[in-house]
Amino acid sequence: MRTLMSAAALLGMTSIAGANGLSSTVTFDDGLEGWQASGPTSIFDSGGNPGAFAQTTATDTFGLTWSTTSNQNFLGDFSKYASVTVSIDFKVDSINMLGNEVPRDLVVDFRNSSLAQGGLPWTSVWYNLGTLQGGQDWTTYSITFDPNAELKPEGWGGYGAEDPDTFEPILPEGVTFADVLTNVDELAFTTFVPGFFYGFTNFDVGVDNISIEATPIPAPAGLALLAGLGFAGRRRRHA
Repeated sequence: MRTLMSAAALLGMTSIAGANGLSSTVTFDDGLEGWQASGPTSIFDSGGNPGAFAQTTATDTFGLTWSTTSNQNFLGDFSKYASVTVSIDFKVDSINMLGNEVPRDLVVDFRNSSLAQGGLPWTSVWYNLGTLQGGQDWTTYSITFDPNAELKPEGWGGYGAEDPDTFEPILPEGVTFADVLTNVDELAFTTFVPGFFYGFTNFDVGVDNISIEATPIPAPAGLALLAGLGFAGRRRRHA
């Protein structure tokens, strides 16, 4: 009995030791925390979802991007995780082009500058999270994915090279979805969909709760140890 209880206790310790997941949210209560917008941005103490939020207001611009190259919770090698979820909240007061309210797609873009080639600034994988529309109250946009997938999951796009026939952006030859995610040095939420062009537009948009959640990959050593303990327990029981 004592042998089995000791194994169970070690099982608990192994689970704790392998629990190297990640959970981080920028609420703007403590400032921008390494995030920046491509247009003029102010932080308000109330009116967010809830609490503080960042308001970006820009005129005569093709689009907006909110990104970080310094908040390490959102950067680095994602291959150490089994699953990653990123999310962001938006409130849209207005997206106006030529006097008319217009929709804009919202893309999340995982950028890896070490894989850049052909004069482009980075190679990336990106996902269209949905649509931003003027008059929209706080809405959460999110995506969950496997960062170790070799092929791009359904709905994902690539950037870093160009299809010679369609001229659409694609991943460079030999670069996989997983390759990009081993060294993300910029994470961006943007209204620029790769391969599309835009006219001058005015934006008045609120942003809140930029979040990342990641679950760890079970440690092989811990699994092997547990398997050995199970075998030892059976041997003791039959002795």
